[in-house]
Parts: sequence; structure tokens; C-alpha cells
Amino acid sequence: MRTAENLQIWHDHMTDKSKSGLNDQIADDAVFHSPVVHTPQAGKSIVMAYLSAADVVLGNDSFRYVREIVDDSVNMAMLEFELELDGIQVNGVDIISWNDEGKIQDFKVMVRPLKAINKVWEEMGKMLETMKG
Repeated sequence: MRTAENLQIWHDHMTDKSKSGLNDQIADDAVFHSPVVHTPQAGKSIVMAYLSAADVVLGNDSFRYVREIVDDSVNMAMLEFELELDGIQVNGVDIISWNDEGKIQDFKVMVRPLKAINKVWEEMGKMLETMKG
């Protein structure tokens, strides 16, 4: 699949937040790079947990992608996003790589400013704990 097609599937997920749709997009050996956890999180189940929690915490009505850079030669996209979380303006970047089968292989999130990263860390921690229980 071409990067543009993979990216459209991701955007469709961001619209409907379907867990089954998300599950279908992630490679079994996918890796997630959190903006607050220093070690890469490897494996489909852990990547699903992080992205599902992010859907709830970050995927509010204010969330929007504001810029995209797509590189078909390496099947990768960088998506800049903005949102408001409890009155804090959050600015970040999703860097997504897909494998040859069109599955998400690597997902890295970077967030700024410090006040925003602290809030994201707090809220994501709560959501991941809720999902475990």
C-alpha cells in the first residue's frame, strides 16, 4: 500500500475511533515511542493500549492535525497536531511508519510545551490504569 492510502486509514480511525479498525492497522511487532516513557513499548497489545488510551485522552473535539509531511520512499508520515486538554494548549507530532503490508510498524509521539507534556503524562497514566483494571 502507498503511504497516502495508509494515512487515509489512520485518518478514518481518528474520525470513528473504532478499536477493531485500530487493531487491524497495527503490526504484531509494532513499537510505540511515548513522549514520557524512555523505553520503546514493543508488541501489538501494548501499542493498542497506548493508542486506545490516547484516543480517549487526546482525541477530544479540539484535536486536529494541522500539518502533514508524507514520504512514500520510506512509507512514513509526520503529522503535527494541536488540541486543548483541561485548558492547556497541546502541540505535538505523530511519526508513523508502515510496513509493506500497510500495518503500523512504528509510532512515535512528541509533545510540547512542558506544561502540556506533564498534563498528557498525568491523563494517560490515569487512562492506562483504568484500562488495566
